[in-house]
Amino acid sequence: MPGRSVWVLVLALALPSNGQQHLEEAKRIMTTTPVIDGHNDLPWQLLQRFNNQLMLPAANLTLLNSTHTNIPKLRQGHVGGQFWSVYVPCETQNKDAVKRTLEQMDVVQRMCDLYPDTFACVTDSNGVREAFQSGKVASLIGVEGGHSIDSSLGVLRTLYRLGARYMTLTHSCNTPWADNWLVDTEEEKPVHHGLSPFGKRVVEEMNRLGMIVDLAHVSVDTMKVVLNISKAPVIFSHSSAYSICPHRRNVPDDVLQLVASTDSLVMVNFYNAYVTCSSTATLSDVADHMDYVKKVAGAKAVGFGGDYDGVPGVPTGLEDVSKYPALVAELLARNWTEEEVKWALAENLLRVFSKVEEVKKSLQGTAALEMPIAFEELEGTCRTSYGYSKGAGTARAPSAALALPLALLLSVLR
Repeated sequence: MPGRSVWVLVLALALPSNGQQHLEEAKRIMTTTPVIDGHNDLPWQLLQRFNNQLMLPAANLTLLNSTHTNIPKLRQGHVGGQFWSVYVPCETQNKDAVKRTLEQMDVVQRMCDLYPDTFACVTDSNGVREAFQSGKVASLIGVEGGHSIDSSLGVLRTLYRLGARYMTLTHSCNTPWADNWLVDTEEEKPVHHGLSPFGKRVVEEMNRLGMIVDLAHVSVDTMKVVLNISKAPVIFSHSSAYSICPHRRNVPDDVLQLVASTDSLVMVNFYNAYVTCSSTATLSDVADHMDYVKKVAGAKAVGFGGDYDGVPGVPTGLEDVSKYPALVAELLARNWTEEEVKWALAENLLRVFSKVEEVKKSLQGTAALEMPIAFEELEGTCRTSYGYSKGAGTARAPSAALALPLALLLSVLR
């Protein structure tokens, strides 16, 4: 008869490990509540590799395997919703940023057209839930950088009508109306100390439209200004916790507290440089950021913002979009409840999205903002000045220094 130690070994081999149990539990949860990720740069990869020619055999999203993202990996990762970034580089600012952005939006739409069994292009929170029910990846468009609107409220409105549902106010460059994260380093100096008056109008118009404001990439002052003036909750679509990794792309504690008080959301980034402030990281390190955001801002302030296909280094254990269940398993191992996991996977983002839609509804009947940015605040030499006065500025009230002489002149002429 086998000894006691032999039976213990047999039982240990027969029973699933805690890790395997957590992974199976993660997959069970994600069957009904799949992950909505805040930021994926596959469209940029399609431009870089194929010049947006999706019909090329090498661009087949079922077979493409040199990217973090393809259709089989999305299925394995239980991805139910994705904000596809329509990123265009800062070097396009004051040049062809609007054209380039439209082309990247077109790529996302054509992904949905070419793979209708996988992708469903949606524009509201109900559309996301319907995509969940049909087993498709709800595909949403995120504009990554305010330079994509070329300082035009008309372009902002048009991008919204074409399907854009969030806009990151800056990328890693200032716009004429908002400061980016580099002003918090020695590389750049603050220009606006957050937002200019026109930048505040951009946020106001986004609230009116029902477009989510994204604060990834912006300066700390910009974060604070927006969190104090936005009528709707905001997101950080791909940022992590500054106290864990003191990189200026990450969110400091005082801002996390504002996130909590405004029911906003931090979707944790997987880029090694933002996770450990080094070239290497692990899945556990990402979970540390999620734990920290949960600790400071609450479980309803945490989400997933992998930044896949937009960064050169991702953590061991999170090599591509198929690995989300492994991260969820780690959260379960850290005693996150099933409810908390579901919040982070999808419900937190859907709550923010729904609230943005509610604010839009409350502002129905409010006129679109029309005052353009002052011409002298624009940059770049390839511009016309149609609509502006000969002085190249917007129509404005006379200065205080001129007000009294003008009043006296008018009294004489009466």
